[in-house]
Amino acid sequence: MAQEHVVRIIQIEEVTHDVKRFIVEKPAGFQFIPGHSALVSINKSGLRDDKHPFTFTSTNDDPFLEFIIKRYGGMTKRLHELRPGDELSIADIFGSVRYQNKGVFIAAGTGITPFLAIFRQLNKDKSLAGNTLIYSNKMHKDIINEQELRSLFRDKLILTLTREEKQGYSYGRIDEAFLKKKVSNFTQHFYVCGPDDFSAAVKKFLAEQKAEADVLEF
Repeated sequence: MAQEHVVRIIQIEEVTHDVKRFIVEKPAGFQFIPGHSALVSINKSGLRDDKHPFTFTSTNDDPFLEFIIKRYGGMTKRLHELRPGDELSIADIFGSVRYQNKGVFIAAGTGITPFLAIFRQLNKDKSLAGNTLIYSNKMHKDIINEQELRSLFRDKLILTLTREEKQGYSYGRIDEAFLKKKVSNFTQHFYVCGPDDFSAAVKKFLAEQKAEADVLEF
């Protein structure tokens, strides 16, 4: 088993109505690949063995580790109840998504989180140009880090809402018809992350187009 690190929470910020950003200490020499995850637990009696995977959203250059976590229930509810000074345990870094080459990122909801460290690292390396992001949420209030994404992708960002029509945003689910309308080149590499049914449907469509795709379901 990989080394386990106990880290203190430095800062907690609200990102949306049900998503929080956790800034935690970074152990000396700690490294990971953008897009990778770790098993995280709360360092309190009775909770240390309740480990769940979360993706790093910071980059290796940052002097801290960052996680962006949505509150669903169970452990995520307990995480949202924590305060700066509380501690997390981090272990077992493993691969989720790894950047291959320029292409199209497709995300739904918190499926954006495995991509954030990749976007940020590519931006630091001045290598983000040539990539496109298609990002779906139920409503405008659910969009994670919208302003950052707009700054990064500019006209290569497509935001779509499935339960709200709003000027400046696409409306509708990311399905076969949507992708055929928005994507003209299926020889690019695709990166997909979202709920199981969403990812499975997009994966099936991309396979029919003979497109190369890395797909992460949750």
